[in-house]
Amino acid sequence: MTTLLTSARPKTGADRGIYTYIAVFSAVLYMVLLIAPVIAGKLAAQFDLAPTELGMLFSLELGAFSLATVPAYLWLNRTNLRTVTYVCTAVVIAGNIVSGFLDSFALLVLARVVTSLAAGSITVIILTLSGKTANPSRAFGVFVVFQLLMGAIILFGFPLLYADSTVAAIYWTMAALALCCLPVVRMIDGEVLRRPGDDDAAALRSARVDRPAPKARFAVGLAAVLLFYVSLSGVWSFMAQLSGAAGIDLPTSSLILAIATLPGIAAPLIATFLGDSPKRRWFLLAGYAGLGTGVALLFGAPGVIRFAMAAMIFKFAWTFILPYLLSSLTDIGGRHVMNSTNLMIGSGFAVGPMASGMLIESSGGGFGAMLAFSAAGVLLSLACAMAIQRPVRR
Repeated sequence: MTTLLTSARPKTGADRGIYTYIAVFSAVLYMVLLIAPVIAGKLAAQFDLAPTELGMLFSLELGAFSLATVPAYLWLNRTNLRTVTYVCTAVVIAGNIVSGFLDSFALLVLARVVTSLAAGSITVIILTLSGKTANPSRAFGVFVVFQLLMGAIILFGFPLLYADSTVAAIYWTMAALALCCLPVVRMIDGEVLRRPGDDDAAALRSARVDRPAPKARFAVGLAAVLLFYVSLSGVWSFMAQLSGAAGIDLPTSSLILAIATLPGIAAPLIATFLGDSPKRRWFLLAGYAGLGTGVALLFGAPGVIRFAMAAMIFKFAWTFILPYLLSSLTDIGGRHVMNSTNLMIGSGFAVGPMASGMLIESSGGGFGAMLAFSAAGVLLSLACAMAIQRPVRR
């Protein structure tokens, strides 16, 4: 069995190339998600946008990032991954350059949607290659860490660097950074998904005849990811409102949420160091326990200290769970498992804040129903995550 399972993974040299590809592209491409708060004010001022128009722009841009999953079902296993990456990166570069010159809001929306579709397509490749490494948990840890590191740089650097600039300067910076990604494309094997015998699902099914039906595990695994993102995005989107309702002033809550990025970065670093392990089930249990604790601490109008504890525990648990949850999906096998996972991530980000907002409004501005909904989602996600764990064999 050991030989069979090992043959389905690239060798160490190939893994290093994949890790580099993941680190560079995830840091740059996820800027489309991370800079939204930074450029919102500049876009509103430059194009005289109402809040609904600004929200529509970001919704379409982030939605396109996720919907890139759908066409990927057709091309992912039929094309050379290097070629697709070069083409999509070129589209990202061109889209960001063009966005900086546009003075029509309608054309800007079109440019951002096309750019995000290209960026989302590369993300599909990132997630799929992560599952191909010998240590998926480490690969997904790299994926999360470098996003968060770029997020920290943006949080502290962008407002200072671009305080007196137009939004065009930010878009052109994104184009320049995407250009810097091109040299690492050659570090991946473009034919890895088209080569016969690389289907992990077939290898795992033949090796583990006593495992549950793959389709059932596939559905349960996707449910774990969807519920995870619905729960965390629903809470995290309203953290500022939660602190305000508890009487915490905005500067203090902003400082607490900024400090919470530190444990958020530390958690995937720990996961990256630990890598995949027979103890993954216990790592997930510990992470979900932390996530549930973070939600529980937010009940009942928490004071400053309890709110700070909740924010830091919540962010640490969130980013610690993610690499192990994603690596659990790769065990299910199948060429499109990570492609489908990307769709669940985008769907969770879309559903979570919307559902939480509706619950807050329906309860007259209270947060109890929303927090209870998120806590239930955490428990259900935990149950699904445990159900898809591989059996530990001695």
